Amino acid sequence: MRLGIDLDGVVADFNEGWMRRYNEQHGTELTPDLVDHWNAMISLTHFEDVGEFWEWAREWPHPRLFRDLPVVKGAKDSLDRLSRDHDIVIITTKPPWANHDTFAWIADNELPTSEVHITERKWLVDCDIYLDDGPHNLEALVVERPDRTICRFIQPWNDPVPGTVDVDSWETFETLVNQRWC
Repeated sequence: MRLGIDLDGVVADFNEGWMRRYNEQHGTELTPDLVDHWNAMISLTHFEDVGEFWEWAREWPHPRLFRDLPVVKGAKDSLDRLSRDHDIVIITTKPPWANHDTFAWIADNELPTSEVHITERKWLVDCDIYLDDGPHNLEALVVERPDRTICRFIQPWNDPVPGTVDVDSWETFETLVNQRWC
């Protein structure tokens, strides 16, 4: 099967990454458990809007933000095991300036994939099972790919989406894939 896997919030710990840098630069003590809604970086910081946040992230010295994110617990091991029988297809959304850093991050972390798509229209990439945490992505996948299995990687910033399967860990996702494959 083709497994369409999102990166940020699913494989890469985006909140841990940006918060570590923000704390270093601004002397704050933000922690990922404070994130309880999409785009929380605005309500938790001094940034007035998402554009200002992304400008800060883009201007950070090397390695830039998307090159230096920690891996979500369990993600790498599960992807390695799943890749033995399935194609791992990375489907992520990034600002254009982050494309090179994203490819480097995938290589640095030795993710088992030979297919990467950076797009806002994730449903255009044909997969059998999708795993994402973005509410807007999940809703679009349910509409555009109603005959596929759409998994919501449960996070504090996303609510249940009708038509998705809730996944609370990489272990749970791996079990789901193996059950659907047999």
